[in-house]
Amino acid sequence: MSGHFFDQTTIPVIAAPMFLVSQPKLVVASCRAGIIGTFPALNHRTTEGFDQWLTDIESALEQSRRDDPDAIISPYGVNLIVHRTNPRVKADLEVIVKHKTPLVITSLGAVKEVVDAVHSYGGKVFHDVTNVRHAKKAIGAGVDGLILVTAGAGGHAGTLSPFALLPEIRKIFDGTICLAGCISDGAAVASARALGADFAYMGTRFIAVEEANAPDNYKQMILETSAKDIIYTAAISGIPASFLAPSLVAAGIRLEDLPAHKEINLGEELDTESKAWKDIWSAGQGVGTIDDVPTVAELVSRFKAQYLQAKARV
Repeated sequence: MSGHFFDQTTIPVIAAPMFLVSQPKLVVASCRAGIIGTFPALNHRTTEGFDQWLTDIESALEQSRRDDPDAIISPYGVNLIVHRTNPRVKADLEVIVKHKTPLVITSLGAVKEVVDAVHSYGGKVFHDVTNVRHAKKAIGAGVDGLILVTAGAGGHAGTLSPFALLPEIRKIFDGTICLAGCISDGAAVASARALGADFAYMGTRFIAVEEANAPDNYKQMILETSAKDIIYTAAISGIPASFLAPSLVAAGIRLEDLPAHKEINLGEELDTESKAWKDIWSAGQGVGTIDDVPTVAELVSRFKAQYLQAKARV
């Protein structure tokens, strides 16, 4: 296991980068709580604004380190979507290199040039995958870690069981492995570690926290729904993803009329008024275990207690 980030956390958790939801306030709160906070570069509408967000995050974390030199303030990460339809890849990567961003999470393509650029200043690259074929491509590009997005995860999720995917990939990869899919509490974090993951990768649970940039009715829907309310479809963004069925209905979409496929166009995603994710909300199957909206600090403290209890039970 790579200890580069593991030794800088109080519990092995990465707060996943969520489109529109993850912004500097959530990232800073996560890092201050001792877990790795991340956000998508595209969550700011311009590269210039993205640049300023990195400055703001770094300043806040540095101030926290000065205020309490003994505290574990975890590093932050940025999600860079490298698909050919994202017109900002080159410009955003230049900003990432300028700031020497500690962790870069790449999606929708494993590109060696991106990996080399991050490695040039000592940064780490984790790549999210849903199957072994994509994992092999990422390993070939030289990534430091793989994020296994398994069945039941929110966002762009896969369909394989973690009990199938993780052992297969561990046979061919000795780098850092992060596991995503229905991880909503400290016991699930312990389960991910027991299976062989280095980190638990948690998204949905961090929608329902005070610092998340999600509308109150989105957070309330997280509290009111369960696994049966998750729809897995490629009809919204062109990539198979998990969505809350009540949000589809509220947007006037008949579930029985969902098309089988839609073309991917990340350029359109930059237009706030046409974003697929603005009013159609994503979540994973773990929503049924979420019943409150704490602060990040309160939630991570809870995770730690649950994690230790689960380890003791085992």
